[in-house]
Amino acid sequence: MRDGPGKILLTASVLAVVLAVLGGCVTTTRSALVTSADSSDCVVLLHGLNRSWHAMSKMATELQAAGFTTVNVDYPSQTGPIEELAPMAVNEGLEKCREADAVQIHFVTHSMGGILLRYAHNESPIPELGRVVMLAPPNQGSEIVDVTKDWPGAELLSGEAGLQIGTDENSIPAQLGPVDFELGIIAGTGTISPFLSMMLPNPNDGKVSVASTRVEGMDDFLIVKNSHHFIVTNDHVIENTIQFLRSGNFLESDAPVRFVPSSQ
Repeated sequence: MRDGPGKILLTASVLAVVLAVLGGCVTTTRSALVTSADSSDCVVLLHGLNRSWHAMSKMATELQAAGFTTVNVDYPSQTGPIEELAPMAVNEGLEKCREADAVQIHFVTHSMGGILLRYAHNESPIPELGRVVMLAPPNQGSEIVDVTKDWPGAELLSGEAGLQIGTDENSIPAQLGPVDFELGIIAGTGTISPFLSMMLPNPNDGKVSVASTRVEGMDDFLIVKNSHHFIVTNDHVIENTIQFLRSGNFLESDAPVRFVPSSQ
């Protein structure tokens, strides 16, 4: 049994290497801009923790087909705290959209990407900010972080930023408050991680509980039967994302939008 923590740490180290390779080994921020002559609206896409811009490529392609200029941002999610990653990733998208003479700048985020946007906007309000769609965001923090943050190798897997999105009062999500922009949230109830799902309140997507995705000030809310990993590529999710960016509403709503804090 004494070898247990060491084995866990070794496993975590190997997984961290694998995740880095899958993420494209990015060590700095980069982005892909695709302009549209038919629209003055630009959409910035922000991936989640341990992912890369490849995760948002299908979403970007469909947004382009719908007439939007897009900026798909790749940022090194494991290389620093949210205080550093947020302005790094968000400003990359804003700069590219402004270069394209965008009048309104929308965002589509996955998981931690939504927290980066909220933090960056709180620190420096975005004047052109339009509508935002967040996919599986840990707006109230992630219970997974609470359980695993003290495990050997946890920081190797999550990075400093990942450890900042727990549910305690010192976490970044707990410090952000209500949103002041048009926001639609899509939460998932599927899972490809039964072990992780057991650590979360039901329903959940294997990484984030549905309850945790909500935030005061949101305008529309949709629940889909997708896992945290694959919610970004689901056709129904993409269709509803485009609809919200165009109109401020999803095609259908599966839950009331009123936010009720868990303490009430």
